[in-house]
Amino acid sequence: MLQVFHDIEKKIIISLRDNLKQTPESLEKSTHLSPDQIRRGIEWLKLKDLAIVFESKSSMISLGKNGIESFEKGLPERRLLNLLKDGPKKLSDLQKELGFVFGPSIGLARKNNWVESSSDEISIKNPPSDLPGEKTLNLIGNEKLSKDKLDSTDLSGLLRRPDFIVEDVIKTKEISLSNIAKSIKISDSVGDIDVEANVPEVFVARTHPLKDTIDEIREIFVTLGFSEILGNMTQSSFWNFDALFTPQDHPARELQDTFYLDKINAKKIGTPEQISKVSESHKKNWRYRWDINEARKMVLRTHTTCVTIKHLAETKPDEARIFSLGRVFRNEKVSYKHLVEFNQIEGVVVGKDASLKNLMGIQREFYKRIGITKIKFWPTFFPYTEPSLQTMVYNEKLGKWIELFGMGIFRPEVTKPLGITQPVLAWGGGIERIAMLKYDLDDVREFYNNNLGWLRSTKKCQ
Repeated sequence: MLQVFHDIEKKIIISLRDNLKQTPESLEKSTHLSPDQIRRGIEWLKLKDLAIVFESKSSMISLGKNGIESFEKGLPERRLLNLLKDGPKKLSDLQKELGFVFGPSIGLARKNNWVESSSDEISIKNPPSDLPGEKTLNLIGNEKLSKDKLDSTDLSGLLRRPDFIVEDVIKTKEISLSNIAKSIKISDSVGDIDVEANVPEVFVARTHPLKDTIDEIREIFVTLGFSEILGNMTQSSFWNFDALFTPQDHPARELQDTFYLDKINAKKIGTPEQISKVSESHKKNWRYRWDINEARKMVLRTHTTCVTIKHLAETKPDEARIFSLGRVFRNEKVSYKHLVEFNQIEGVVVGKDASLKNLMGIQREFYKRIGITKIKFWPTFFPYTEPSLQTMVYNEKLGKWIELFGMGIFRPEVTKPLGITQPVLAWGGGIERIAMLKYDLDDVREFYNNNLGWLRSTKKCQ
C-alpha cells in the first residue's frame, strides 16, 4: 500500500534524517521552506505521530535602569554605609548626598540592623562585608547571563526591587523524527508518491463532510500560528465549572443541562493552592459556601474551555496561541439546531498587549478563510468573560443573521486564582453550525442520518 505525503512533509523528513534534531529556524534554512510551511508541516507530522517536538524555556538576566546605576555607583545601602564610615552623619546631610535613594537605603539598613539612630544622627553599627545582591550585580555587569549561572538566593532579592533586573524568557523548539518515521522509506525526489510502508488494508472511501469541516478548521488555526491541545471528554466539575467562575448553584450545573457520571467523583481536582484560591474567589464574589464535594463530581465536558483553562493553569504562559477541538455534551432536547453531543472549536490567545480588537481581528480572518465574509459582533454576557461578544453571520438562505461563536476576555476572577497574569482572549463555538452554512443545510441532524445518497453527492470542496 502506498502512503502519500505532502511535499512539505517529505522535505522536513529528509532534512531531519540528515540532521536528527533541528529547530524550526534551522529547518527553514535546510528545506528552503517558509516559516508558515514549516509550522504546518510540523503539525501535520505530529498528528501522524511522525514528529516529536520538544519545547524548552531559558531565562536570560540583564540589569535594568536601577541595576545599572547600582552596578556603577554601588547599591543605595552600600552608598549609605560608605558615607557613615568616617563617623555619624545628620539625616538632613545624608538626604542631600543620597537624593531619592535615601529612603530605600535607610529602610534596608535599619531593617537589617546595620545602622543605629541617636537624636537626628545616623551611625554605622553592624555593616556586612558583602551586601545581598552585590555579588550578582558585579557578575552580570553590562552582560546578559543565563539565570542558571547565577546564585538564586542572591538574585531573588534583586528581582523584588523595581527596575533592577530584566529577565528575558527565551522559548526554543527542537524537532526530531519518531521511530515510526525513521522506518519509512522515502526517496529524495519531491513531488512523487514515493513512500511505502506496511499499513493496514483500507477500502476506498471518502471522508464525511463534517470531518472535512473539522480538518479545515484545524488547518486554518495551525496556519494562523496556533497549536492544538488535547483533553479528556470526562472532567471534574472543578475544571468544567468552578475554575471558570461558574457558581455551584448555576442552572447550567443542574441534571437537566449537564450529564454527570453516576457515583463517580474525582480524587484529585487540582493543586491545594488552586483549590484554595478558586474557592476564595467564589466565596468573595458569589457570597456562598463553596463545597469541594460539588467540585469533585465528574461530568461529560460541556465545552472544551475546561481543557484550555487547565492547560493555562499548569503552564502559566506569558504568550500563547492554542486551540482545542473535540466532542462536548449538553443535556438538551434534540432539534433542528441542537444535539446532545456535538463538536466544538475553542481557542485562546495570551499576551500582555492582547485586546478585544485583536480578538475581533482573529475572528474576521478565521471566517474569511472559511468563506464567510458578512459578519458583525454584538455585545453579550458570558459567565467567565468580560467584556463579551457574540459573532453574528448572515445566512443568505434564511435571509437573516444567525449567531455562531461567543468570545471575550477571561475575567480576573478566572485567571487570577490560577496564577495566570497576562490577559487571555477566548472564543468558542459549535462546528456543526459552520458545517450547516457550508453545506446549505437547515437541520443539524442531517450530518448524523447516514444518508448515503446525500453523502455521495455532496461536493468535497464548498
